[in-house]
Amino acid sequence: MAKHTYDSGIVGNCSYIAHVRKDTNIYWLCWPKFDSTFVFGGMLDTEKGGEFSIRPEGAYQSHQYYMENTNILCTEITNDYGRYRITDFAPRFPNNNRIFRPLNLLRKVEVISGAPRVKVVCRPKLDYGKISLQPNIGSNHLHFQYGDVSMRLTTNCSVNYIAEERYFVLDSTKYFILSYGSPFEAELESTFERFLQATILYWRNWVKGSSILSFYQDQVIRSALALKLHQFEDTGAFIAASTTSLPEFPGQGRNWDYRYCWLRDTHYVINALGNIGHFDELEKYFSYIASISFTEVDRYQPLYGITGEKMLVEKTLDYLDGYMGNKPVRIGNEAFEHIQNDIYGQVLISLLPLYVDKRFIVDERNDSSRWIDFILKKIERTVDEMDAGIWEFRNMPNLHCYTSLFQWAGAKAALKMAREVKDRKLITRALKLIKTTHHNIEACYDPIRKVYTHAIGSPHLDASTLQLIIMNYLDPHSQRARDHLRGLETELRGKNGLFYRYKHMDDFGKPSSTFLICAFWYVEALAMVGRNRDAISTFEQIMQYSNDLGLFSEDVDEHDGSQWGNFPQAYSHVGLMNAAYRIAKKLDKPIYY
Repeated sequence: MAKHTYDSGIVGNCSYIAHVRKDTNIYWLCWPKFDSTFVFGGMLDTEKGGEFSIRPEGAYQSHQYYMENTNILCTEITNDYGRYRITDFAPRFPNNNRIFRPLNLLRKVEVISGAPRVKVVCRPKLDYGKISLQPNIGSNHLHFQYGDVSMRLTTNCSVNYIAEERYFVLDSTKYFILSYGSPFEAELESTFERFLQATILYWRNWVKGSSILSFYQDQVIRSALALKLHQFEDTGAFIAASTTSLPEFPGQGRNWDYRYCWLRDTHYVINALGNIGHFDELEKYFSYIASISFTEVDRYQPLYGITGEKMLVEKTLDYLDGYMGNKPVRIGNEAFEHIQNDIYGQVLISLLPLYVDKRFIVDERNDSSRWIDFILKKIERTVDEMDAGIWEFRNMPNLHCYTSLFQWAGAKAALKMAREVKDRKLITRALKLIKTTHHNIEACYDPIRKVYTHAIGSPHLDASTLQLIIMNYLDPHSQRARDHLRGLETELRGKNGLFYRYKHMDDFGKPSSTFLICAFWYVEALAMVGRNRDAISTFEQIMQYSNDLGLFSEDVDEHDGSQWGNFPQAYSHVGLMNAAYRIAKKLDKPIYY
């Protein structure tokens, strides 16, 4: 069986993300928000998913690349008739002291050689493929209307050729602007080119303003650009991925909707953004977390919608074929109902920079004691409560080591913050909680195997306990840290540095694919314990598991290197960024590859 990789790239502007396949089709696009219905969803059903393609007549070859240091994607098509290039992007640039990021998808088609014949197909959908929109032909546009939803395709191409899906000779540069809601009404060619140049400049300035060290700089830049697109700028939320129901492994039913914000990702995302010096994104994310925090009287959910929505009811869409025939297709995620108690520590850690990083001013820490007390109480109430853990086991509650670790780290963060604001009561409570959580972590230690298990009373190992080393619970230079790392390696390491989350049975059987962020955690742990050469070689091995554009999925099949799971996975790119930063800091000298 051939190696499977996702043959698409993404473009976006922090209002939406579109997936552009190598065959020119807009393979996935949800409007008006990340978690809305797809407008183009061929990724999940080639017939019912709609299409927006610019394909040639006859057989062809295709390759894709990003314009350097941008989120602007080029697809070049070559066949016997000629060669042409499609440039896809979402406008994003400063305008009137604000960032202009409309719900517009822009496509430029230009001839490179010959006289290729092409056909433009534009068939948008609504209600996850149930509703097909029919075009109304205008003088220079096609208008798609259903109820209060309005889309317009503005172009200098023959609108009748598009409506009738006819081939035509591509003898000049063609422009296409697909707009949602407000129609595009400015002069087409000059405005398009102005938007393109302004967006190129925006992304390149954004990269120039990033503190990216020299170790594997190209890959870190691409990961940073991909991560940036996963922030819904209007609220500050970061989504795990822009897709739903891409299987973790074929035929196992592990198909989940990842278009939401997981609080368990908070610490890792904030680390990645802090490491590259992007505080605007950090502050927007803080704002999102704060908005959620003060609306939750009792407990946090593991995940929320990008506007803070709580009821993410999981449904299956049985009428859709699914990616490569893998059902079910799910929208919503039942995990919002789960108990996941590490997240309170995640939130406290996320707030710590506001107190210890002097680049944040005192006035930004309003009502500190009430804020710290509010979240510390949540840890105190749940410190001995079984939960679903980081991997969201659906019917297997435990006192998880990872949960206790983040409760411990949250209590340590609360202690630092309480000392900053000189609140003695909070200091006393934080110290008590540190002792309790330390006891729970140590209850997971197996002295015979010299390793920490995934939960109290469990014999199973879990890659999430790599964080015991990374979070400095275990002294990285200690024998206990080295022993723990070797124990995890022996049981969970796959080929070429890949790492399984765990290998024991869960609600769906035994996992068949490795989880990519765990491989990057492994790299970090290797660097932390001083095995720098192993860390570098493992990192280099993992680099082979991206697609041609440098984008990483959630899961990898260790046997053939295939990409699986939702794509691209923000979590995986965060892992890459943090691992590269860890190695670069350990080496403490410029190394270029």
